[in-house]
Amino acid sequence: MSHKLNIGIDLGGTKIECIALSASNGQELWRRRVATPRGDYAATLGAIAELVAEAESTLGLSGTVGLGIPGTISGQTGRVKNANSTWLNGQDLQADLEQRLQRPVRISNDANCFAVSESVDGAGAGYGAVFGVILGTGVGAGVAINQQAWSGSNGVAGEWGHNPLPWLTEQEQQLQQACYCGRSGCIETWLAGPSFARVYQQMGGDLLNAPDVMQRVAAGEALATQAFNDYCQRLARALAHVVNVLDPGIIVLGGGMSNVDAIYPKVNEQLSDWVFGNECVTPVVKNLHGDSSGVRGAAWLWNNGSTPQ
Repeated sequence: MSHKLNIGIDLGGTKIECIALSASNGQELWRRRVATPRGDYAATLGAIAELVAEAESTLGLSGTVGLGIPGTISGQTGRVKNANSTWLNGQDLQADLEQRLQRPVRISNDANCFAVSESVDGAGAGYGAVFGVILGTGVGAGVAINQQAWSGSNGVAGEWGHNPLPWLTEQEQQLQQACYCGRSGCIETWLAGPSFARVYQQMGGDLLNAPDVMQRVAAGEALATQAFNDYCQRLARALAHVVNVLDPGIIVLGGGMSNVDAIYPKVNEQLSDWVFGNECVTPVVKNLHGDSSGVRGAAWLWNNGSTPQ
């Protein structure tokens, strides 16, 4: 069957978003968002199937289906693992969806979908290797090679947030926190938005959220400014490991903290200080598609590596 649509679905903990893009030029043709049936696997499958059916019925066209999930597919079992939407864990999601939709389905981690979206027609367009980072309530990352998601042999490529923050200072050794993954000192515990606010409080600041801390930075508060400068240096250190191992052409940031424009000059200036050889031409940039990157990337999981015209 010849498909005229690329349908993408972003399966989140609170909402399921569906988008239909033209397979020929990437134009958005249809979009809808519904609440996620939390805790109900069968209802989640049903909601996805209904969205696909509605998109195709509305547009009168058939489509490929790509799905971004807050977890990964095990290379050994083929089942979902590491999903914070816990009712997905252990389920054979791909087989179940393919049976419901009567077609092949491609599934990838939502951070990989972000990286794919930005590599196809976003901030990373034109680069062979794109490392996409999500700095939100948690920290995730994904890898796109030639505009295609790269999950690796174990399905964990890009799980950068659960590596330790490198080159800890004495102060950081005292401030580091346990991570939900069972280890301590993970990058996520330093660079997520709530982690930034927590460190500010540990330094003697008030109990605030990340946007409120940034308001104090803008107002010139010394403690908040120090916390932010430390955050940017930690981000540069953590990204230096990515450059040392993957050496991507570009690093694209997403999530709430990516909206802090002051991050970019600081991190780009400091990245070379931590990369092996003290030279780095890899730019760190803000995403182009914002909150739409995940669902767009899911649609582009069927991309053959060529940019739509």
